[in-house]
Amino acid sequence: MTKVDIISGFLGAGKTTFIKQLIEQVFTGEKLVLIENEFGEIGIDGGFLKDAGIEITEMNSGCICCTLVGDFSKALQKVLEEYKPDRVMIEPSGVGKLSDIVKAIEDVKKEAEIEIHGRITVVDGKKAALYIKNFGEFFEDQVKHASTIVISRTQMMSDEKIEECVHMLREKNKDAAIISTPWEKLGREAICRALGHGAEIEELLENHSGHDHHHNHGEDCGCDHHHEHHHGHEGHCCGHGHDHHGHHHHHADEIFTSWGKETAHKYTDEELSFLLRALSETEGYGNVLRSKGIIPMADGTWKQFDLVPEEYEVREGQADYTGRVCVIGTDLKEEELLKLFHI
Repeated sequence: MTKVDIISGFLGAGKTTFIKQLIEQVFTGEKLVLIENEFGEIGIDGGFLKDAGIEITEMNSGCICCTLVGDFSKALQKVLEEYKPDRVMIEPSGVGKLSDIVKAIEDVKKEAEIEIHGRITVVDGKKAALYIKNFGEFFEDQVKHASTIVISRTQMMSDEKIEECVHMLREKNKDAAIISTPWEKLGREAICRALGHGAEIEELLENHSGHDHHHNHGEDCGCDHHHEHHHGHEGHCCGHGHDHHGHHHHHADEIFTSWGKETAHKYTDEELSFLLRALSETEGYGNVLRSKGIIPMADGTWKQFDLVPEEYEVREGQADYTGRVCVIGTDLKEEELLKLFHI
C-alpha cells in the first residue's frame, strides 16, 4: 500500500522548505515520489527539488483541483505503476482547494493500492489573518481540511501573536494537530508524532461513513463577508461581479490569474529593488499575491526572488538558459508588468 501525503499551503507559506525537511529527516529510507503542481505558466521551483533526488512531474497548465483533475489522476496512476513508491508526496498549487485534491486522490483509490496518510497545510503565521480576510474561500478550505497544520515563520512572531494565530486556526479546525514550534527546532520524533496524529484523524474519517469530508458545497464561501478588505474589490471578495449567494464553490482559475514571462534583460540592483518594492508595497500592478523568478543581473550573477504582500527575499541563483518571472494574483495589469520587468 502506497502512502500519499498532501502538503498544501497558501502561496509563499514555506511549503518547499518543509518538504525538504520531510525528505531529509522524516521519510529517510523510503522510496519517494513528489508530484508538484505549479499554478503559473512558468515553473521556477522544480530545479531545487530535483537536486534532492526526487522524481518530479511538473504540471504547469492549470490548477490541480479543477482543470487538471483528469490529468492528475492519470499522472498519479502512471507514477504508481512506473516507480512503485513507498510514499507519494503531492505539493498542490498554493491557490488550490485541499478538499478537491483529496477527492481527486480518492477517485484514484478505485484503481490503485493507495491510502491518504496525511493532509498537511503549511500556514504563514504572519499572513494568516490577512489571507483569511482577502482570500477566505481558498485559504480556509486548506485549513479546514487539514489533518496537520504547520505554522511557518513563528521564529519571527511574538508568543502572543503565535497564540492568536493558533486560536484563529483552531476556530476553523478543531481536530488537526497544529505545529507552532519552529520546525527547524523539531526532531524527527516530534514531527512524526504530529503527522501520526493527522494519520489517526484520517483513519477516523475513513471509518466515519456518514461524514462526507471531501465536498460540502452547502457551506458559505468562507469570506465571512469581510468584503471591504479585498484591496478595492468593493462588495466582491473574489474579485468577480457577482455575490456568493447560490454560488458557493469557485475554482482557482476562475479567480486568480497567473502572468509568466521569459526575460533576457539584465537587471541592475536598483531595478530589482524598485520592482520588488513596487509589487509588494503598491497596488499599481493589480492585487499581487505572489511573485517569484530567477533573473540575470548586470554584473554577471543571477538572482532568485520570492515575494508575498509586504515582503520579499532575494538570494543568489544559478545561471539558467534565460530569465523567468511569474506573478500570481487578481486583476493583474499585464501591460504595466511588462514595463516594470523591462520585457
